[in-house]
Amino acid sequence: MKFRIINSLIMSGVLSLLMTCWITFINLGSGPDFPQLWMHAWSLAWPPAFMIAFSFGPMVMRLSHKLARTGK
Repeated sequence: MKFRIINSLIMSGVLSLLMTCWITFINLGSGPDFPQLWMHAWSLAWPPAFMIAFSFGPMVMRLSHKLARTGK
């Protein structure tokens, strides 16, 4: 369980950080307030991203294993 929590925290943190950067840049461009807007978007995105990663992680892992086995 400890591994799942840590893995979900790191994966959701990295993914939400990069995705909010990209989407904030696409929507607003880069300006002097970009870092502040990006961090605000990230602070809103990370909690649900963690819950999604934690909730769906085992199912995604099983599906990935199944697809990897049948893809040989």
